[in-house]
Amino acid sequence: MANIKSAKKRIKVIETKTLRNKMIKSKCKTLTKKVLAAVAAGDKELANTAFKETAAYLAKAGAKGVYHKNTVAHKVSHLQAAVNTL
Repeated sequence: MANIKSAKKRIKVIETKTLRNKMIKSKCKTLTKKVLAAVAAGDKELANTAFKETAAYLAKAGAKGVYHKNTVAHKVSHLQAAVNTL
């Protein structure tokens, strides 16, 4: 356990940010599964709308620093390729 006041504050801040990051990553995974499920079902319209929503959310997560920009690009590219197969 930290003894210095600023170190104690950093621990609190890190806990808050960790919870925020977990929430955002969880939603990204859920949205990704939604896109892949639509692709598996062969529903092109649903896959396209779900992809747009997912890509926007991933971009926002990248801007907030939850994901590295190259990770976001990789994930979006993977989903785009899956949607384009329909």
